[in-house]
Amino acid sequence: MNILYKNLIFKLLLAPAMLMIASCSTKKDDTKINSDSIGFENKFSEQEYEKEYDLKSKGLEAILGKQSDIVGHAIIPFDVGGAVDMYYYPNGITGTGFATMELIQPDGSGPVPNRNGTYELVAFTKLQYVSDTTETNPFNLIERRMCGIFTDIGNYSFEVKLEPGETMEIPQDDGTPTKCIVFDEYKPDGKEFFIGDRKYGLLLVIEVFRDEMEYAMENGSDQLLNKLKEYGHYPYSDLNRRSVLIGKGAFFQ
Repeated sequence: MNILYKNLIFKLLLAPAMLMIASCSTKKDDTKINSDSIGFENKFSEQEYEKEYDLKSKGLEAILGKQSDIVGHAIIPFDVGGAVDMYYYPNGITGTGFATMELIQPDGSGPVPNRNGTYELVAFTKLQYVSDTTETNPFNLIERRMCGIFTDIGNYSFEVKLEPGETMEIPQDDGTPTKCIVFDEYKPDGKEFFIGDRKYGLLLVIEVFRDEMEYAMENGSDQLLNKLKEYGHYPYSDLNRRSVLIGKGAFFQ
């Protein structure tokens, strides 16, 4: 059965795009997500946001492992045009997981529902978590890159349904190559994402090379995902490797 794989082009305005990517900062987090940091017309009380935060944290940790006690807070909140906050999971699979916690609201609304309902975003790097925010630190470089990607996709998710198996291009306004993304659902060992007793989705974001994205568009993303798994690159977004389409030479350097 043939499945249509859409190539979604996210065209960003120049100034907001630069602002979103530049507005993340990392600091110790002892606060809860509340109606001041997540606006959405302040439909919910601070108590509702705090309860949702606690339940969502438990749901994510059940799948991604214990969360770091450091949170990458955006200088400008996501709901007013800034970046997403970044949550780190260094105690699950090898490397570090990243997740959003601002897309699903206490009433279950959020991104345009896909086949798994509303969802949060997750991504992974093979690099171990470090709190060093030096711009040239390898972990910090990919963390900043994923922060920008999450922010772009998070904004777009409220306008268009994004399904596992689809691809996305994110054009860059600084002349650098377009970012190429393939989506998958993230259910390791069949584990579902629950917030309390409510089931939601986790949309896995994998940055890939252009030839890999085009291969997924032509042959179906399952074919690409299988190759990524074969060479040990799934579910990671690290690009310090060769394209899996090269063959046996596809390895991390």
